[in-house]
Amino acid sequence: MNTTRRSIAAGALALACTFGSLALTATAQAQDRPGMNARGMASLRKLEAINPRSRYYARHAQAVLIFPSILKAGFVFGGQSGNGVLFVHGKPAGYYNLTGGSWGLQIGAQDFSYALFFMTPGSLDYLERSHGFSAGTGPSITIINQGGAAVANTQTVSSDVYAFPFNGRGLMADLTLQGTKISRIGD
Repeated sequence: MNTTRRSIAAGALALACTFGSLALTATAQAQDRPGMNARGMASLRKLEAINPRSRYYARHAQAVLIFPSILKAGFVFGGQSGNGVLFVHGKPAGYYNLTGGSWGLQIGAQDFSYALFFMTPGSLDYLERSHGFSAGTGPSITIINQGGAAVANTQTVSSDVYAFPFNGRGLMADLTLQGTKISRIGD
């Protein structure tokens, strides 16, 4: 077996182990709802501390869906998974899982947080009615990166949902929602 094939086989084995641990972590976190509520609120406060623009979105949003920890790993093929809590007017209103897959030039692993601010009643209704959605379908999503200098106000906020990736740790640069599905976790 040549070196390239061995590398691909080793990467596939590592990725299979990573996906297995991602699934076990997601299942374990889904069972700890009081802990998820506390981690979600703490993550939202941390985002507001490191990115003051997020406070405007939090105050004006119909709801905030916060994923305190999303694990992402990849070696040619990649995946990500994490559980989050939906806060409507500051109170937990549902639990969701974010999963996704990708392929291409990628290698690495990271843990990061994601906050989605549902700005319109229609976007929140879509999330609740459909029990989730895939990125690219449903409401329009604008991703706000930490380095952006835009100011949020009633004239500039025009998307249904604003997404803030933050708190990243690890060595994988892609923090997009491409190929991502957000699904409601059973009540």
